[in-house]
Order: sequence, then C-alpha cells, then structure tokens
Amino acid sequence: MRTALVLLLLLALAAVPGSIVPQEGVDALAASRWREDHPRLAPVYEWLGLFDVYGSVWFSAIYLLLMISLVGCIVPRTLVYWRAMRAQPPRAPRNLSRLPDATSYRTDESADEVLARARTVLGRRHRVRKADEGAADGAVSAERGYLREAGNLVFHLSVVVVLVGFAIGGLFGYRGGVILVTGDGFGNTLTSYDDFVPGSLFSPDQLDPFSFTVEDFEVDWLLSGRAAGQARGFSADVRYRETRDAEEERYDLRVNHPLTIGDTDIFLIGHGYAPVVTIRDGEGEIAYNGPTIFLPQDQSLFSFGVIKAPSAEPQEIGLEGVLYPTFGMTEDGDPVNLLGKAVDPLLSVLVHAGDLGMDEGASQSVYVLDKGDTEQVEDEDGKPLRLDMRPGDTVELPDGLGSVTFEGLEDWQRIQISQTPGKLIALGGVVMALVGLLGSLFIRPRRVWVRARQDGDGTLVEVAALDRSGGGDVAPVLEDLVAALRGDERGNQPPETKRDGTS
Repeated sequence: MRTALVLLLLLALAAVPGSIVPQEGVDALAASRWREDHPRLAPVYEWLGLFDVYGSVWFSAIYLLLMISLVGCIVPRTLVYWRAMRAQPPRAPRNLSRLPDATSYRTDESADEVLARARTVLGRRHRVRKADEGAADGAVSAERGYLREAGNLVFHLSVVVVLVGFAIGGLFGYRGGVILVTGDGFGNTLTSYDDFVPGSLFSPDQLDPFSFTVEDFEVDWLLSGRAAGQARGFSADVRYRETRDAEEERYDLRVNHPLTIGDTDIFLIGHGYAPVVTIRDGEGEIAYNGPTIFLPQDQSLFSFGVIKAPSAEPQEIGLEGVLYPTFGMTEDGDPVNLLGKAVDPLLSVLVHAGDLGMDEGASQSVYVLDKGDTEQVEDEDGKPLRLDMRPGDTVELPDGLGSVTFEGLEDWQRIQISQTPGKLIALGGVVMALVGLLGSLFIRPRRVWVRARQDGDGTLVEVAALDRSGGGDVAPVLEDLVAALRGDERGNQPPETKRDGTS
C-alpha cells in the first residue's frame, strides 16, 4: 500500500507539467507558439515529452506501475476480507468491564432467557456467533459493519477502473481540432483537421462519416464590471448530417454542451476574429482576398496574425501584425485593446515584400511569416511602414507594390472533435470511487457482547461494545441494547454507562 501511495503522489506530480506546458492534444496552436517563443527550451521539452505529457513513456510507466501495485493491494486484501466474511464473530473477552464502553445490570430473568433475547435483538442488524460456539462461556457475540472494508476495496478497485478507462481512450480514441470561419463547413476526414492526435491503435475506419456547417455565431458579452467586454458565453448554430444521405438537422452548439454523432463528440471551445483583407498587387490584380484567422493573445481577444499574398506581382507581399477589436489609447499614448467585443476594430500590420518561402512543396505554418528572404517596406521617412486601418480603409503601398484594403471582421470558432471509447468506463470508476468512499466513511464496524451469569442475587448481565474504526460514540448503542434486553420499549432511563472500565 505504501508503494501505491508513493506512485499516486508521483502520478499527481507528473501531471503538473501537463497543466503548465501547452499540450499538443489539447491546443496544438498554443504548443506551436510556445515552441516559437522558447527556441532553446523547445528541443529539451520535446525530448522529455512535455508537449504530450499524458502520452509520454514515463507517464505511462507511472500509471502502469500504479495499476500493478493497486492490484497487488486489492487481491490479498480481498482474500482476507473473504475469510473475515466467513468467520464467526470473536468470543467475548473474559472481563467485559475492562472495555472502554461497558455497562451491567441485574435482572430476575434466567441467564438463558437473557441470552436468547440478546440473540434475537442483535440478530436483526448484526451477525451473531453460533450458539454452539458461544454458549460455553455464557455470552453472545455479535458484529456488524463488514461492508466498510468492501467500501475500501471498491475505492481501490475504482482507481484501476479509471486507469483502464483512460488507457482505452488513449489507445483507441483520437482528438482533433479545426478552426472554422462562420459559414464554413467541415467533413470528417483526416485531411480536414488542422491538428489531429490519434491513439496508438486508432484506425481511420473509426471516423464517423458526418459533416456540418456553422451557420451563425453569437456571443453574450459582459457590459459592466471589471470583466466588461469579455465573453460570458457563446454558441454556434450548426447544421449537420450524420451521413451523406441523411437528413439535415440543426443543433445549438455551446460550451460544455457538445454535439454527439455516433461515437464522436463535437465541442465548441473557443472563438476569435478573422479580418477580411484584400491585397491588390502592382498590376491591380487581386492577389489575396478573404478572412484570415488571427489568434487571440489574451482574454480581450487582442489578436496576432499574418496575411500572405504569394501570387502578388512584381513582389510577393506579406503582412504581419495585430488586431484590436476595440482600439484605445492609454494616458501615456500607448495603444491598448479595451474590449473583446468589436466596437471600434483596428488592424495594425507591418508590410514585407520579397520571397515568402511558399514555393511548391514547401511546408509552412499559416501563422508564421518567413521573413528570411524579404525586406520590410518603409515609408517616406525611412521608417518601417505600419498600416493602421479601420474597416473600409484602403492604403496604397509605396514603390508600386499595390494596395491593402481592410474590408471588415468575421467570427471564427475553434471546434474540437474527439472519440473517447473508455469514457463510460472511467465514469463508472468515478461512481465506484464515490460509493466506496461513502461506505468507508459512514459504515462503522462494531462488535457487541452480552454475558449473563446467575448468582445469589439473580442474574448479572454485562454488555460491552467496541468501535473498531476508532472515534465512534457507542454509548447510545449500549443504551438502546440494554433497553431492548430489559424490554424497556418506552425508553425508561437505562443504567448509566461508564467509560472508565467499571460498571
């Protein structure tokens, strides 16, 4: 058990990097940005598997060892519990008055009558030692609370069940993500995902043949208080088909209210803005047009992004900059974003011209601008040209490079699509843990003894109880038992129970 506790502590500590370092399976974009911001640490983290902590070899080794250790605890304890369930309650101690909780009284009834009544009373809620095994010492032994150990075993077993559920999900499931601009559609094929993390035993045949389109998107903005301008909630109106030939249906996709199609869950986990920009080259031809996804940098949706026009003539054009949904200025004259809601959007970008490195066959992130073979465009004063545009603005670029027009903003949604085959098993393990924990906390194992012996003054009846879990108040138990033995059903005051070993 000590080994299992140490491994459980190690598992908790090993999970800490997974909550600090961006995980590929949760947010591949955040992980990619972290690599770009920490070029020296990124190779080390990659080697240690910190971008996929829960799928790393060392994390898997810890929970596999934990599972083995738990099985090593559960099996022998189950055998001991089985023998305890079949065993008879122990004989009564020779001197019951020495127990911490004991009492006695005298009666005119015979010892056999008292012991017979004790068996009847205790037999209702206790397991009573067989008469032929306890009659020799003139005592009745009873015990209850056997399910407390069952609760402990169920709790330990639940940890194994949860681990098995997670393991099944990690082996056979998958998790993918896609960013869609409002109005765009998605078909569930591998090539449609922006990022995709399959399980070790995943097969493409597991992909359910559904498709969906985000028809509309709404955000409920906070308009007062310290969090003014931030989103209180958001939802997407989705049209979907479970198969190509199925009828089209609608669903209000909200945070924590996923759409389930077959074995697949579709979650709405984020949103942002996509500036609609038109770039015309030096010949007046449209080199780029459409919404471009900008990635939020904070909760106010202050966003960063790049726009590439590789077909522009005479030079390729690249824009890199930020989006202020609601632009403002501080008292010191610094630009700042005031609200997440797009009240007064401003697009501020720098212009680069040259070879963007997007030759045929080259792989390049859409969120990174390769500036190695480009030159930054400058204004008349020889300073870097910065375009600060509001919706509807058009800026002519120098040296006949063309023009840039900021048409407006559109919303985009971050959608997570996943299959987790073991989630019901893991949920069952959690329920088992709660049931086992409640049983181990509230079920109190107790032993009760009643001894009766005749002497010159009648029959002396001794009653004692022992709380095996410690800390339990058994005085009321003794009072009720004595009242039942004496036939005192109306609740007359029973003999005083003393806890100093005397009666």
